[in-house]
Amino acid sequence: MSMNRREFLRASALLGGGFALGVMLPGCGREEKRAPAAAGAAAGSGAATQASAQQAPFKPNAWIRITPDDVVTIVVDKSEMGQGVLTSMPMLVAEDLDADWSRIKLEQAPADEVYKNPMLGMQATGGSSSVPSSWDQLRKAGAAARVMLVSAAAKQWQVEPASLTTEKGVVRNPANGQTLSYGQLATAAAGMPVPQDPPLKPASEFRIIGKPMARTDTPPKTNGTAGYGIDVKVPNMLIATVAHSPVFGGKVGKVDEAAAKKIPGVQAVVPVENGVAVVASDFWTARKGLQALKITWEPGKNANLSSESIHDQAAKLAREPGKVARQEGNFKGGMDKSPRKLQAVYEVPFASHANMEPQNCTAFLHDGICEVWVPTQAQTGVQMTAAKITGMPPEKVIVHTTLLGTGFGRRFEQDFVADAVMVAKATGKPIKLVWTREEDMTHDFYRPYSYHALQAGIDEQGAPRAWQHRVVTDSIMSRAMPQMVKKGIDPSSVEGAEDIAYAIPAILVDYVRQETGVPIGFWRSVGHSHTAFAKESFIDEVAHAAGKDPYEYRRALLTKSPRELGVLELAAQKANWGKAPAGVFQGIAVHKSFGSHVAEVVDLRMENGQPKVQRVVCAIDCGMMVNPDTVRAQVEGSVAYALTAALKGPITLKNGQVQQTNFDNYPALRMNEMPPVEVYFVESGAKPSGVGEPGVPPLAPALANAVFAATGQRLRSLPLQFKA
Repeated sequence: MSMNRREFLRASALLGGGFALGVMLPGCGREEKRAPAAAGAAAGSGAATQASAQQAPFKPNAWIRITPDDVVTIVVDKSEMGQGVLTSMPMLVAEDLDADWSRIKLEQAPADEVYKNPMLGMQATGGSSSVPSSWDQLRKAGAAARVMLVSAAAKQWQVEPASLTTEKGVVRNPANGQTLSYGQLATAAAGMPVPQDPPLKPASEFRIIGKPMARTDTPPKTNGTAGYGIDVKVPNMLIATVAHSPVFGGKVGKVDEAAAKKIPGVQAVVPVENGVAVVASDFWTARKGLQALKITWEPGKNANLSSESIHDQAAKLAREPGKVARQEGNFKGGMDKSPRKLQAVYEVPFASHANMEPQNCTAFLHDGICEVWVPTQAQTGVQMTAAKITGMPPEKVIVHTTLLGTGFGRRFEQDFVADAVMVAKATGKPIKLVWTREEDMTHDFYRPYSYHALQAGIDEQGAPRAWQHRVVTDSIMSRAMPQMVKKGIDPSSVEGAEDIAYAIPAILVDYVRQETGVPIGFWRSVGHSHTAFAKESFIDEVAHAAGKDPYEYRRALLTKSPRELGVLELAAQKANWGKAPAGVFQGIAVHKSFGSHVAEVVDLRMENGQPKVQRVVCAIDCGMMVNPDTVRAQVEGSVAYALTAALKGPITLKNGQVQQTNFDNYPALRMNEMPPVEVYFVESGAKPSGVGEPGVPPLAPALANAVFAATGQRLRSLPLQFKA
């Protein structure tokens, strides 16, 4: 009997202390032609739907299936990368369906037009849009099914539907106590008309939304049965790994395959876009084959690119006026009248996503279709990529979405999908293509380097009279979504700067595009991750120059922005702002992103001449919460991610190549460096807004401001480098 790694870990755990596990059945109700070997693709579902063999399930829409055994299967169209959508999406459906949560089963959606994210215009997960984009959509799906079930019961009992109630998967007739379960009504409900605009529950009647719910993906992730992309196995599958040009934009010159093909197990050498893949019976043989290749690279025009040259180019560009993103009042006049003027430059470096699970994808062309198993944030993109390479129509590309070993925007990209499909097409075999960690870190789509030139003029009382923020950075949207670039302005480059909430009479925000030659993409919180650092650090400088407390200064400027003011005041109150114990220094920042408002206070001490973060206090207003536990976890995770970027890294370049290759020289925050994080909620009653990213932007400026409070050093570039 063969035993895989997870089974070995499971058996070891049993021997060591009785760690018993449940059984996870494959398939989870997916059409067999679409999932011949989708091992663990819908991990978290726990068990397969036991559909009745005699009666067809009730499928009122694309998200719900109810079988006569009272099982309610909910199809999840978002990708699970640790943010909890395998719990929050079903909660939305179950609430207005009035389902019995204990009878809910999950199924990962296939790639299909019906699952298009209305906020992103494609089937994709990102931009902190999962709950906001699904709030009405999934609740209406549940409500429509409920109306049809009630109608079926009313017809059977010969009563008015309005006289009936529902609760936990049962339709009840209060007049006589009769009940029918959803499973009993499933077949009849399928014949009822589908309501186009079913009524939704008022918040006062919520039984599921807003309640802390245990995550459905936690058991399989803790017992080792969860299936990530890298765990996929397909019969007769071969493994491939790849090397791309070490210089961005470079190409393959010559390839000497002789030494590689002498290695037992190496089966093919296949060209891919700007690189070469080696195919073998297992990963380590493929890697040995790759190392044995003698590749001559043609580096191209970026051969001399370096971090220093990119900085110099940005500094030069910053002296030129940019495309105006926001202009209010008379900036020049405001500056001229200001008795005191300040200016500063802030810089934010390239950053890697540093996904825990390296990029991977499994592809197999057979029987006129292309099957792809992939940890992706963009199913539509996978279909389009594979269709372009294979020549098949997109509907012939079957996408099995696995769990994602983190995403942060990296898995929007299609480079690793293209590699796998190219190799599968060339070999005619099912291929699992796995990038090494080194290949992943040196060929990321990085957070762009950005250069921020700021100016402010303050009046005799210290109030800001004029404010300018010039953003110099490359354009993500010009590559990823060119239709989003309007009048030369990439909205992702100036977000968080152009919508500054402080009440300042004259505001000028402009944008200068820098084309670096480095591949860039969506990094957690995107433009906000750099604009917030510049904006919230500089407003601290202005407050200090005015001789004001930085919290009170912000507070006075936010009287017309009640939601930002609300989180600012709550964070300050919970952090005991201004009354910190002796030796504790505080920094504060507030920022709006993805529709949510977050304020953070960092407490730090000086230890052995170095600042050490003692505590982070967060206040968030993200509207109504579906699962408060998930929101709290998202904010806590954001602090860990943002602290890493504020203190570790950066990604640097020399001779056109990234110098960091793995976690030894691009480290993540260690457990002993992680401070306690306190999260508090402002309940505004607004519709839900994003939670996966808004916790990131305020952290770096709050930390930098705390360092200034402790040392007097104003650190204007990331990662923060304190001088003892």
